[in-house]
Amino acid sequence: MAVSAAEVKELREKTGAGMLDCKKALEEANGDMTRAMEILREKGLAAAAKKAGRITTEGLVESYIHGGGRIGVLVEVNCETDFVAKTDQFREFVRDIAMHIAASNPKYIRREDVPQEVLDKEREILRAQALNEGKPEKVVDKIVEGRIAKYFEENCLLEQQFVKDPDKTIQELLNEKISTIGENITIRRFARFELGEGLEKKQDNFVEEVMAQVKK
Repeated sequence: MAVSAAEVKELREKTGAGMLDCKKALEEANGDMTRAMEILREKGLAAAAKKAGRITTEGLVESYIHGGGRIGVLVEVNCETDFVAKTDQFREFVRDIAMHIAASNPKYIRREDVPQEVLDKEREILRAQALNEGKPEKVVDKIVEGRIAKYFEENCLLEQQFVKDPDKTIQELLNEKISTIGENITIRRFARFELGEGLEKKQDNFVEEVMAQVKK
């Protein structure tokens, strides 16, 4: 199927992928823009996998302060070269990650980082909940594993939905950046501080506050 230059341009603006890649994706998707975006994401995953073994020793430490000093985030994101670390595209990505952490408050970067004792305790609690809900014993384990998957989605940075675009996860966003920038990129570590954390205080919706600030 023939695709127009305008369609290719639109897809490129939405994804940041190369013109030729956009053209091929649209042709493969028979002109379906949504499917073409999915195809580019899938190819981004492949590109990211190929680059995953590359050493990342350059990068950037970014800080983000929200609400007049009520929430602060430090995040280290690594790439392969100092050249990429200085680009606007990389810096914008790192800042987006810092803002996301401020809004979504992940506890870990990836599911492999969750301590086994934490998972064991969570499974114990979830199993008791399922039994108390009257779920049959034979399906309880399956229910627990489904809820553990939800736990990962809520607490692991790479599995969270990106606050600025909930249609993609942070992992998918990362893969897109690896594909378009052309270097391996890793989110190495972060620290999030919240004023009065651990003290009894009024509960605020920080996701809404951070997003309101992003849109200004």
